[in-house]
Amino acid sequence: MPPRRARGYRPVMDTRDSREPGAGHEARGGITVRRALELPGLRGGLPEVLAGADRLQRTVRWVHAGEVPNIASLLKGGELLLTTGYGLGTRPADERAFVRTLAERGIAALVIELGPRFTRLPAALVETARSAGLPLVQLHREVAFVTVTEEIHTEIVNGHYALLQQAEEVHRRCTEALLGGGGVPQVLGILADFSGNPIFLETADGQLLFAAGSGPGDTDPLQVWEGLRGRHKEEPPAGTAIVDVPGGGPGTGSVRARLVLLPALAPLAPVHRIAAERAAGILAVVLMQARQEEELAARGRGDFLTDLAEGRIRTEDAPAQARVLGFKPGGGPLLPVVMRLADAGLVPGGGWAVLARAVAEELASVGVPALFGVRPVEGRVPLLLGLRAEAERPAVADKVAAALRAGVERAGTRRPGDRPPVVVVGVPGGWAAASAGLRHAAATATAAQGLADRPWYDARRLDIDLLLWRLRDHPDLAAFVDRAIGPLRDHDDRSKPPLLPTLETYLAHAGRKAETARELHLNRQTLYNRLARIGELLGTDLDDPQAVLALSLALRARRHVM
Repeated sequence: MPPRRARGYRPVMDTRDSREPGAGHEARGGITVRRALELPGLRGGLPEVLAGADRLQRTVRWVHAGEVPNIASLLKGGELLLTTGYGLGTRPADERAFVRTLAERGIAALVIELGPRFTRLPAALVETARSAGLPLVQLHREVAFVTVTEEIHTEIVNGHYALLQQAEEVHRRCTEALLGGGGVPQVLGILADFSGNPIFLETADGQLLFAAGSGPGDTDPLQVWEGLRGRHKEEPPAGTAIVDVPGGGPGTGSVRARLVLLPALAPLAPVHRIAAERAAGILAVVLMQARQEEELAARGRGDFLTDLAEGRIRTEDAPAQARVLGFKPGGGPLLPVVMRLADAGLVPGGGWAVLARAVAEELASVGVPALFGVRPVEGRVPLLLGLRAEAERPAVADKVAAALRAGVERAGTRRPGDRPPVVVVGVPGGWAAASAGLRHAAATATAAQGLADRPWYDARRLDIDLLLWRLRDHPDLAAFVDRAIGPLRDHDDRSKPPLLPTLETYLAHAGRKAETARELHLNRQTLYNRLARIGELLGTDLDDPQAVLALSLALRARRHVM
């Protein structure tokens, strides 16, 4: 998600009247009144614009020619009407009524050929067209209406064909993205790039699943969603395009999700809706096959938490972004937590969607506000929890760790022989501390791989392991381990009983021999003999604090350099 976010956002819209039937249509691949007047047929009639010169960007949907007074009843809107004026009536009141009726019908323009009926257009006609905002054009030379109709219709058809070609190209790119291993996020990214506006995937009941693109000033799409869509669901902003993603099989009429295109940066063109409708079919298949609603929502939350951890979200913007994602922690401290799965990843057919759903169900029973996401690339599940007070941390950590592990078991995502997932609990604090807390917990969860299994680890007690893990590729660390415990490791490779477990247990009990003997099920004399042999092999005194410190570090570092 973009690193910059703006507060107090207001959409930047096109300065033209968005209600105009053809605003900006030249950029949409169609034909405007201005373009129609430039074609040879009308240009040969020496057209003169008498009213609505500022509205020549209106879209010409079709061309109609007629001479009857009630011609407006035959039109649907968007037409360019060609006439010689015989149907306008002879009184100024009739002329005004004729023009007003056409304007109310929403035609694109009225073009009148001067001749037997009018040598010049009446003032009442012109004044009414100006007040109604209807483009009015008089032709000083006779033209063949059939030629004008053919020319404009050809342009319109060519414009529609160009639109379909653009939509087909977007459809092809979306299909290639999926065949290349991409998913819904990639499809939405292609649509956002094509429309030049942010795009959103919602559930059928309006819950945000995923956002792509950015808003004005490169703002986060979540902020755009909250400002434009989240607050105006009943009556979306003008120009919004909403496309249903079908579900439940052909002919059922059910809606699985919705694509929402918001005109945050520029007005949406017809081709953007066409492309979205094409993409909706692809998304329907993907969602039905991969059950990606849960995974998309979880990935979106995971992206937010990762951006927060890595400093790409400003502290003052974070609460609003989290609120959009459904996290309302209250005024208490936030507790960062990270679960990391085994390096082997997920079993085939399990998937992150299944895991996300199982974890969500388990966390619902914990009883505290929770925002969690998934990060498949790193194999992590980051969380933020809302506490009432810091004193709740141990009890909440117990419940959350149990819920996370239960979710993994329920999802069936562990491979046979996989180590249990590692759960690391950070330090509670405010939103500013949450960023560093999530980052620290994520790094610590990786460094904790291979430690003795515990329900959860306190991030503060793993700083040494984190430091050693960051030095894992440095040759000096391997040399240090070899100097400190190399002779003991060589002994265990050749002889029995192994002595490294004895040293580890002894150091874990801070040199208390009685407790060490009990845990190893040894009598005291046997333990004394083993400790003496260890001191002899290493050439060190196990009562020397400096020696004990070096050995403790070497034992903790060896799993990173073996």
